[in-house]
This record gives sequence, C-alpha cells and structure tokens, in this order.
Amino acid sequence: MRLVSRQILLWISTASSVSSYSYHWGVQRNLRVGRTLPFLVGKSRLGVPQGAGMTTLRMSSSTPESSSFRVALCQFRVTANKEENHQTARSFLSEAAGKGAQLAVLPEIWNSPYATTAFPEYAESMPEIGDTNSVGSPSSQVLMDAAREHNLWIVGGSTPERIVEDGEEKIYNTCLVLNPEGKVVAKHRKVHLFDINVPGGITFFESETLSPGRTLSHFSSPFGEIGVGICYDIRFAEYAMILRQKFNCNVLIFPGAFNMTTGPAHWELLQRARAIDNQCYVITASPARTVAPENPVGSKYPHYTAWGHSTVVSPWGDVIATTDETESLVIADVDLARVQEVRKGIPIGDQKRTDLYQLTESI
Repeated sequence: MRLVSRQILLWISTASSVSSYSYHWGVQRNLRVGRTLPFLVGKSRLGVPQGAGMTTLRMSSSTPESSSFRVALCQFRVTANKEENHQTARSFLSEAAGKGAQLAVLPEIWNSPYATTAFPEYAESMPEIGDTNSVGSPSSQVLMDAAREHNLWIVGGSTPERIVEDGEEKIYNTCLVLNPEGKVVAKHRKVHLFDINVPGGITFFESETLSPGRTLSHFSSPFGEIGVGICYDIRFAEYAMILRQKFNCNVLIFPGAFNMTTGPAHWELLQRARAIDNQCYVITASPARTVAPENPVGSKYPHYTAWGHSTVVSPWGDVIATTDETESLVIADVDLARVQEVRKGIPIGDQKRTDLYQLTESI
C-alpha cells in the first residue's frame, strides 16, 4: 500500500463574525477577521505554512431536513495503476468519514490517467440509477461499498464509462452519486466536452474518444436538492441556471481537472461566478497535481498536469475552504441557512424580467 503524507483542512462555519485562527504545530496565530474558523493542517489559502415581468422560482419538492452538513473534498494523486487508485479512494473516503463528513466528493477521472487514449482502456460498464451493486465496474463498486461502510453520501468524481448504443460503442465521462445505502441516486455524463486549443497554452480534445451526455443532473438529499456537473460544464452558465431555477438547487457540485493554463486564470473565478449567479454553494474537487516525467519518451499516455485547489464557495461568492495543488482532504461545514439569507437579501430569483428574456431547456 502506498504511504502518503497529505494535508487536512477543516473549516467550521460560525454564525457571526469572529477572529479566525490557524493552528501550526500547536501554536495559535491570529490571521484575520471573517466568518469561518479554520483548523488547518498543511498550507493555508493565505500562504502561511501549516503543520501537517416578474417570475417566482419553482420550489423543489426536496425540503432540507438539515440546516447544515459537512462535506469532504478528496484531492488525491491519480496514477496509471487502477487498483492503486481504488485503494487511494478507499483511504480518502474512510478518512473523510472519520472527520465527520456526511458527503464526500471525488475528483474528475480518478481511476485513470487524464488522456483521451487512456479512456477506452480504463472504461467500465457502470451501473444505472437504482442499482446497489456493480458487476461490470470495480470502480463503481468501490464507491458503493464505501457509501455503505461509512454511511456517506458520495459524489463519485468521474470515471470513463463504456456503453453500446445502436450497435456502436461509446465512451462517456460519467459521475455517479451514491446514497448511504450504496444506491445510485444520480448519474451524470459530462454534457460539454473539453475541446480547446489555447495558443501557447494547451490543446486537448475530449471528443476524440468521448461522447457528450444529455442530462441535467441533480438529486434529492437530506441537505436539499443538489446539482451535479463535471469540469467544463461549469463554464456554461445556462446549465447551472437551469439547475437553480427549475430544481431550486442549493448546492452545485463540479468534480473537475482544470490544467495549468485554465486553472490559475479561471478555476476559482468560474466557481465564484456560478455561486453568485445562482446564490448557492459551489463545490469542486480536483485531482492533486503530479509532476511530468523528465523523459516522457516511452510513456504510454501523455501527461496531464492538474491545477488542484479543490474549493467550496458560498452563495455570497466567498471562498470558504480551499487548498493548494498537493494531496489534501478539505473539510467544510456548509450552512444552508446562508442560501436563504442571500436570496432574501438580494431577491434576483423573483426579479427576473421574463417579459424580456427567459431561460428554456432543450433535451
């Protein structure tokens, strides 16, 4: 078993403004005044090194049973060894449960190298909504077993999925959502494929091997309605808006793997934009960064360098929890009352001019 040293970040929300402290080898330092109280092991966001016509929204039928919940973002290194990735995921999910998380989020493409040539090799026949076991997908079974063992809701990042439609094999970038009984309650296939060519930056075309999904994905939970997208989906404001306006999602979750070109420029910016647009929490989980081999000759797949920085953003657009590029377990308490507070204070949901414009869906 691979032994790793990783940081754990615990952010506990408070009801009022208090002084925030950072604990470093048992030494307390006052950092700033804010609405969160961080207990950090690793490296803080501040760079201080640490020790280890009017319309009314349609309301969702899913009423939150809890006013808050604890989420864990599992940011870990992904290797070319699928079983090693399975072991890492098990370890992070176990640790997340031990830290009191009720919902855990894995990164995009966590069982495979992020390479279009790798996707067909690592693809599995994944279960459908309502399934509790998976014969054709060892990666899905890891999630199902962990959900039951740890009594966790799991947004399972994404893995390559293989299906046959009309006699043709297709590969999707697919996220499963599991409830604590290990049942699949949502299945999202990445809707917007990552096809870009940034001069002097990065060229990547997921459509070389992947097919686009065709669903608006969300699920009901004790924490209310939660929407799901994958990585590039976050760039399309309309997708998030439909999840908010039609299904009244309080939380949007995007497992993602931004790179060293788009990550520094847009990763946090897009999360804050979607949070402010929709007055909801936005949660992302990225793979940890891995170093490119010095001599790529002989490597089976081209190296993809992830940006990392798994993050939680509040409905006000504040970054309430984040990390750097290293292996990290980010723990945050999500205060759902903050959603209603922001929506009541700035009621854009009730002020839309549908006599001038409106958002429609076409699936």
